Parts: sequence; structure tokens; C-alpha cells
Amino acid sequence: MSIPIIPFDEGEALLDWLDFIEALAAGHKLPKAEVADSFLYRGEDTLLNRAAWIDGLGLAVKSATVFPGNPKQDKPMVNGGMALYGDRDGMLEAMVDFHLVTKWKTAGDSLLAATRLARPDSRNILIIGAGTVGRSLRQAYGAAFPMAEFTVWNRTAANARSMAEDFPGMTVAEDLEHAVRQADIITSATMSTEPNLKGAWLQPGQHVDLIGAYRPDMREADDEALQRARVFVDNFGTTIGHIGEIEIPLKTGAISRDHLVADYYDLDAFKRQSDDEITLFKNGGGAHLDLMTGRYILDRWQAAR
Repeated sequence: MSIPIIPFDEGEALLDWLDFIEALAAGHKLPKAEVADSFLYRGEDTLLNRAAWIDGLGLAVKSATVFPGNPKQDKPMVNGGMALYGDRDGMLEAMVDFHLVTKWKTAGDSLLAATRLARPDSRNILIIGAGTVGRSLRQAYGAAFPMAEFTVWNRTAANARSMAEDFPGMTVAEDLEHAVRQADIITSATMSTEPNLKGAWLQPGQHVDLIGAYRPDMREADDEALQRARVFVDNFGTTIGHIGEIEIPLKTGAISRDHLVADYYDLDAFKRQSDDEITLFKNGGGAHLDLMTGRYILDRWQAAR
């Protein structure tokens, strides 16, 4: 029996955002994942392996190669793939395109929270950051909020204009504060180490989705934003002690541990208490989400054959 190799375009054609977030929810009803990361280096080049094992779902190893010199040769800087193994016998079941898994894992992680925490009548969605993830967020949020109008803000305005051209009807925000004040949902995917998003700008009833900060020294929102909101995370184990967005305000005392309401292993707690409250979600990622995503992709691939 041949092992399927699932490429990006053929795999993505089979996927559905709303169906996918239900698969993520189901994955969190299983026992908590065991996860491990390992790194190898050669000068500036890096190999990252992220492994996860969920009893009842299987095993996965997602490998990423980061070669900073590749763009000079017209090659992507980041490449990789995911190997999926069977839960019962550990046999290799599929190889899945790295970029496909990463795209759907990242945007789907945020979308699951938004469908439970944002007001269902949300109509104005602001995307902060016009990169690859920002475009994925436009697709994902558009599936769950089909009547919404989208605005994009980017530090480099030309990139925001380029993204808006790719999505008819999207507008470009010139002033971030004004755009934040007008939005129902704010989703941010930047590489910022200093907060772009100020808590003083937030309005009652908004939902804030933070994706970009993944290192201990990175933040997208200031202390006041977290203090004014009920804060949720995807996984306590991959955010507390690892990501500056959460760890810095915990260390300084700006927020306390009990300010973090729940993670996805307590998904029933992901609900609004009122229309006026501000909710905030930190997307931390993790190999367990890669496994859930890869398994969903393989299931759809097999169902189509």
C-alpha cells in the first residue's frame, strides 16, 4: 500500500473552515497531548522538529527547515513536511505539505475561539498585519462571518493595499487607533516586539485575537488590553512560560494567573458573559494542533478517494 503525499493545492481544495474547527474541538476532548520540540543548527540554518502524540488520534512529526539564504536563490526560506503515524500501530500513514498544515492550524486555532467568544452579530473585522497569515485570516474569518466587512492595517501601507487588492471589498485603514475603535473583531498577526494594540482603544463588546507574538520577547497588545478583557488561550502549556504576550504581564504582576479564564481543554468555558464584555484570545500554537490539523487533512483526503 502506497503512502499518500498530500500537496498544498490538492489538499486545500478538500478542506472547509467550519468543518475544520469542529475537528479541532473534537481533538481537545481526547487525552492531553504529549509534545516535544527539538532544534539542530548549522550557522544560520535551522532544522526544527515538532512532535505530538494524542491517544486516540495518533502521532505526528512536523519538520521545518529555515534557511535564511534561500530567498537570494528564489527559494522559500521556510520549508518542511509532516509525517502522520497511526494511533494503533505507529505505521506511517501520510506525508502532508508543511505550509498546508501551518496555514490551517494557525488560522483555524483563532477561528475556533472567535466563533465562541465574538458576538455572533460582528460585522466589522480588522486584520492587523498584511502578511501570509493575515491573508489566511481573511479566508477563515470570512467563512464564519460571511456578512462581515474587512479592513486591513499594516505598518507598511503598500503591503496593506496589496492585500486589499487580493480581496475585493476589503478596505485599508490609515489610522490604527480609529480602525480598532470601529471594529467588532480585531485579529493581529504581526512580528512586533512592542505592542501595537492599546487597551485604551478597545470598546465594549469587542473580541481581540492575538497571533503574532510567539517568542518570550514579543508582544502585540499592552497590559491595559489584557486587563480590560477576559483572557483565553489555546493551551496553558504552550503559552504560560513561553510567550511574551502572556508571560511578561504575569511576571510584572500586570495580570495574575487566575486572569486567564480557560484553554481549549475546557472548551465549554469559551463563552461570553455579556454583549458588552471584551474578550481576548492568545493563539499560541503547538505541535498538538499540528497533529489535529494533519489528521483532519488526511481524513478529508481519504474521504475523497
